[in-house]
Amino acid sequence: MKKTLIIISVLAVFPASCALADDDCFVPMADWEPRESITLLAEENGWTVRRIKIDDGCYEIDGRDAEGRRIEVTVHPSNLQIIEFEYEEEEEEEDHND
Repeated sequence: MKKTLIIISVLAVFPASCALADDDCFVPMADWEPRESITLLAEENGWTVRRIKIDDGCYEIDGRDAEGRRIEVTVHPSNLQIIEFEYEEEEEEEDHND
């Protein structure tokens, strides 16, 4: 009986912990920081912004870091915390002059 209660407790908590790891942002638009704040955040970090878009309710910055590497940064819209930072693989340009 004790084992069963422990297993049920673990299973009850497991889905909740998975939901916390989700990188979606559920914030009313009225609580969002303006786009200019995202641009300022990028400048402060030495990033060059190619595009700012909204993805899954979060701001997403596509651009380059200070070393010129392609980056994709997911930012929470109300507190401007960085949720995810990824380096993107460079696409090789094919030589079509053969």
